[in-house]
Amino acid sequence: MIRVLLVENRPAIRLGLRMRLKLEADVSIIGEPSDGLAALAQTAVLRPDVILLDIESTDMDAIRLIRAMQTASPASAIVILSLHDDSATRRHASHAGAAAFVSKHEGGDGLVHAIRKAAGGAPPPTRALPAAGPRPG
Repeated sequence: MIRVLLVENRPAIRLGLRMRLKLEADVSIIGEPSDGLAALAQTAVLRPDVILLDIESTDMDAIRLIRAMQTASPASAIVILSLHDDSATRRHASHAGAAAFVSKHEGGDGLVHAIRKAAGGAPPPTRALPAAGPRPG
């Protein structure tokens, strides 16, 4: 089970992310702080596998927050979620130590893939497909 700390200050977006992640059998949301200070405190206590951080949603400098989270829980991988999908934002996130960057323009599958990869590259759970029956004809 991948334990995710979801950091987003907008309730509607947080709800949408929660709903999407709840569809995944191998993902569990263990906390939903809505600001940087609460996120840092929960990171230190909960020690999530992955921190999903919307960098526009914090009340703190995102780069400092990422570094502080890494200090509080070195084993936690940080996945940045951002509306701004440009090379400068990606570069800043990478230099700060983020494991992955996901644009909000990507679909939910891209987000889930990034979370799984950041958590150690675990493949998605297999889903049984219905057996193929005889074809009419």
